[in-house]
Amino acid sequence: MFLSLRRRLAVSAPAGLIVLAGCANFSADGGFSVVERSAREHLGRDVRWARSEADHAALRERVAELLREPIDVDAAVQIALFNNPGLQAALEELGIAEAELVRAGRLPNPGISLARLRRGDELEWERGLHLDLAALLSLPMRRQIEERRFAQTQGSAATAVLALAADTRKAWVQAVAAQQSALYAAQVLRSGEASAELARRMAAAGNFTALQRMREQSFQGEAALGLARAQQAQRAARERLTRLLGLAGEQAGFRLPERLPDLPATPRDLPDIERLAIAQRLDVQGARLATEQTAKALGLSRATRFVDVFELGLVHNGSNQAPVQRGAEISFELPLFDWGTARVARAESIYRQALARAAETAINARSEVREAYGNYRSAWGVAKQHRDELVPLRQRIAEENVLRYNGMLIGVFELLADARAQVAGVNAALEAQRDFWLAQADLDMALVGKPSLNMAAALGAAASAAAEPAGGH
Repeated sequence: MFLSLRRRLAVSAPAGLIVLAGCANFSADGGFSVVERSAREHLGRDVRWARSEADHAALRERVAELLREPIDVDAAVQIALFNNPGLQAALEELGIAEAELVRAGRLPNPGISLARLRRGDELEWERGLHLDLAALLSLPMRRQIEERRFAQTQGSAATAVLALAADTRKAWVQAVAAQQSALYAAQVLRSGEASAELARRMAAAGNFTALQRMREQSFQGEAALGLARAQQAQRAARERLTRLLGLAGEQAGFRLPERLPDLPATPRDLPDIERLAIAQRLDVQGARLATEQTAKALGLSRATRFVDVFELGLVHNGSNQAPVQRGAEISFELPLFDWGTARVARAESIYRQALARAAETAINARSEVREAYGNYRSAWGVAKQHRDELVPLRQRIAEENVLRYNGMLIGVFELLADARAQVAGVNAALEAQRDFWLAQADLDMALVGKPSLNMAAALGAAASAAAEPAGGH
């Protein structure tokens, strides 16, 4: 029998290791409960991880039910959480991470070796039973590392859910706003066509100059171009929403409301927004987890600094011409050339890197929520100005011009000219309303962590430290 011990940390009780390894089994939900709870807390929505064909069929049925009616923003988010294939791919990272966690917590498989040796007429048989004691004795610490990595994967999956919800909200707002703008552009074109036709008839009757007629025709042409641009923007916005919803075929013909929701009476008041962001942003939590994991890996590297290989074995050799040989042997690596300083220095640099990235994440989080909140309040003020002052003022001007027209103080073309002057104002009001809802979606996402500032750097540092905690020179 031959037993090898590599990178030993401490002598642990075999019984305790066996009990620990016995707990290394797959969970019922694969760690998905954390993601599900995060979606309920932050979104008030359900999210499903489809792990079988039955799950996929159930989700398709629920999506079909939601598509029977015009989808509002909440329905759009729910469809995306059920039906987006990219999200399902991200959730599969949970299965990968849990498999690594289970693998790290299980006892290593033993190995058997057989050798048949001949020296002249002498025949020897060697039999060996091998067990990786390095993996056995370092199992508790390695399991802790994988547990932290699994927790990071759960946070990353939760962030992917929240990011998809935020992107879907913004895409829905843009699609509905583009649809509303296209409908208004069509109304403007119809007004321009009527004006151009009236100008043509009056010119034919000799009551209109050629210059006046061409001005009306120019407005009609500009209105036609405006409609074409609006329809192009509508198609692009709708297709982006379709991709996020994961829809294809007949489902891509889903219906949207005719207009955006009304502006709220008052904006949200968040005086402690920085503290709130630091407490609940998932990228900040992920950076903390990454730093803790890297610290664990640093401790592992320091513990194995001088002795990297220590082997202990029992020998049992049999021969057909000599008695059976039994004995023991011990071997270890002499740290003559590599004292482990490079390995420890590498781990320390990775740890300092993780600390710096955690600090950067916290600073960026504070700045992002301040910026998002400022944009939100500003967008609400602009939209409110359009809603309460500019739009009503233009409406009163239009009503006054109608009275002047009825009193024969102005002609039909002056009335049409005033209506055309209101086009830019109406479009500006639509854009302000759209920008407010986009700013609110950005604020909601900033409070939980943006994907661009998620745990990519922190995960990379922690995974690098854990992948080779005691290896390399």
